[in-house]
Amino acid sequence: MHIVIMGCGRVGSALAQTLEQQGHTVAVIDQDPTAFRRLGSGFGGRRVTGVGFDQDTLREAGIEEAGAFAAVSSGDNSNIIAARVAREMFGVENVAARIYDPRRAEVYQRLGIPTVATVRWTADQMLRRLLPSGAEPLWRDPTGGVQLAEIPASEAWIGHRISRLQEETGVRVAFLTRLGEAMLPTSATVLQEGDLVHVMMRTDEVEKVEAAFAQGPEEGGH
Repeated sequence: MHIVIMGCGRVGSALAQTLEQQGHTVAVIDQDPTAFRRLGSGFGGRRVTGVGFDQDTLREAGIEEAGAFAAVSSGDNSNIIAARVAREMFGVENVAARIYDPRRAEVYQRLGIPTVATVRWTADQMLRRLLPSGAEPLWRDPTGGVQLAEIPASEAWIGHRISRLQEETGVRVAFLTRLGEAMLPTSATVLQEGDLVHVMMRTDEVEKVEAAFAQGPEEGGH
């Protein structure tokens, strides 16, 4: 696949090198020609000096044959404009914009532009390391309505099926970590001692879910 990246900072250059190593062709756009030094002498892709949302610059980078476009410059406005141009003017299906402002990220997500909200993601990751207990999210969708979190389950759940856990707590179990290995459970999977449970749930139901995980199965349940 041909991929166009706007922004040759630390993220853009690392993304370009990784994609090229995976066999894709890559073009990187940046207003500052000295930024391309980050790519190193071994980078075989295109280096295009210009503004990432300028149509001629995008054409020079091969946007017309691109299967994906990433906007990872330092400016939120530039990123979202470039992403919209790539999608709406050139019909690129896979588009993503890096956004620093979490509030803006929510707005742009509703406009249909997939965003990576850098500040919120980093803050969530730091919280997980500073406050490892509880249901601090591993991931949250840009609107904040749904999140993925690891929730401690009480010993009362051991020996019960994942299907019952989901039914009584209202979550979707995304995966388990068992003996250090991640696994995708089925409805018939039974919780074992030491399992770490990673669930998808509504953000406004976190407290209710945590309480249900701590309490254990309802009496008389199946």
